[in-house]
Amino acid sequence: MAVTTAEVTPTRTLVEAARPADPAPLGLAAFALTTFILSGHNATFIPDLIWVGLALFYGGLVQLLAGMWEFKNQNVFGATAFSTYGGFWMSLGIFVVLAVVSKSFAGDLKGANLPNAIAWFLLAFAIFNTYMLFWSTQVSVAVFLVFLTLEATELLLVIGNFDAAHGNANSEWIHLGGWVGIATALVSWYASAAGVINGMKAPSVVLPVGAPLTFGGHALRHRQHA
Repeated sequence: MAVTTAEVTPTRTLVEAARPADPAPLGLAAFALTTFILSGHNATFIPDLIWVGLALFYGGLVQLLAGMWEFKNQNVFGATAFSTYGGFWMSLGIFVVLAVVSKSFAGDLKGANLPNAIAWFLLAFAIFNTYMLFWSTQVSVAVFLVFLTLEATELLLVIGNFDAAHGNANSEWIHLGGWVGIATALVSWYASAAGVINGMKAPSVVLPVGAPLTFGGHALRHRQHA
């Protein structure tokens, strides 16, 4: 039996009008948990390497997927942030895997080369994080605090790894960066939890995230997803 255009159009219109679920709480949760485990290692109370699997799959792959779904939501900030930090975690995770399993790769990371390489890696991402920190003011206070604490974490770890490359193997800057990283994870978890419950109870707000900050009395237009 043939299906007429009149029969499919209402259904198609309804599907196209349906708003997709917000992927931001998932991306924030993936970022928070992976950051917490690595930061706990940097702060010296969580064993090393347990974070690598998380970096590849939860903080990496899952956060990258959240970024791709943000493109579907036409949220350029969320898409850029989640996709970039998904790539960040996967890059860091595979770097460690290669350093452990490949003798030739590990051979190029002897002495000061390893902390020096990590320092430059983190510095490059800190540059990206700097302009995203400014634009995060147009999302919410919670998201701004995520990027603010992350900026501090990255800069402390940059200093710490350059310090380690110059002979201070137990740099206190790295330990401090670990503790600030834990603060980053906690803020990210809060933003994620708020996104989940506020999305479930919309239009009610159960956990406040704070309105976008203003410039000259006007907030820039941006769809809030956290």
